[in-house]
Amino acid sequence: MNRIESKHNRFYSSVARYYSGLFPLNPAQLMCIENELGSLKGCCLLDVGCGSGNLAYGLAGKGALVTAIDLNVALLSEAKNNRNHQNITYRKADMLHIARLFGRAKFDGVICFGNTLVHLSDIIQMRDFFNGVHTVLKQDGVFFIQILNYDYIFLNKTEELPTIDNETVRFERKYRFNPESRIIRFGTRLTIKYTGEVIENETDLLGIGRSDLLQLLNIAAFSDIQMYADFKKTPTNGNHLPLVGVCRKT
Repeated sequence: MNRIESKHNRFYSSVARYYSGLFPLNPAQLMCIENELGSLKGCCLLDVGCGSGNLAYGLAGKGALVTAIDLNVALLSEAKNNRNHQNITYRKADMLHIARLFGRAKFDGVICFGNTLVHLSDIIQMRDFFNGVHTVLKQDGVFFIQILNYDYIFLNKTEELPTIDNETVRFERKYRFNPESRIIRFGTRLTIKYTGEVIENETDLLGIGRSDLLQLLNIAAFSDIQMYADFKKTPTNGNHLPLVGVCRKT
């Protein structure tokens, strides 16, 4: 495990118990996937960076056969203990190794939500991941991506994301920029309200822009590449924080 992977791992291990409360299932995600694939019953899906299993569980409930992977053991444990389903296989796996692990043309859809993509350390790793996704998708399979709109973040020098505040926790998220690169230092402060415990972490993210993302998807031979401002497929005008991508293997 390299230095960046180790930082990510410590971060997610520290918040694993609270992850589902911080990032509950968004029904619009399910609708977006269902609109592209049609009925999910019997669909073979790969959930990359599954976290604590909210999305995988929702997909399985609609009849999909889900392979859900993550690198973090604590998150996978949360998923297996609290969102287990006969249609889900949880597995510790590296997103860069999916072609070797699963082989060619195994999945109807590959999903990479939750800003997972930008935890890769550089453009080369992203290119390799996209090539792997193309390999494991069946013909006419769909690749779903969700990250933040880093062009907007850099342009507006966004130093803080909206605080997540509920009955259990308060989650503060801040950015520090490196003027010489697209690497962002991501700092978080999680306050557990019923104990007063405070968990602070810093990790690095690769703030990839829309044009680079499109170029990498084209290099990996994806077609019909669409970018949206949200999971409802609102057209992108650049002035929004989310960025959702949908493309196909044809």
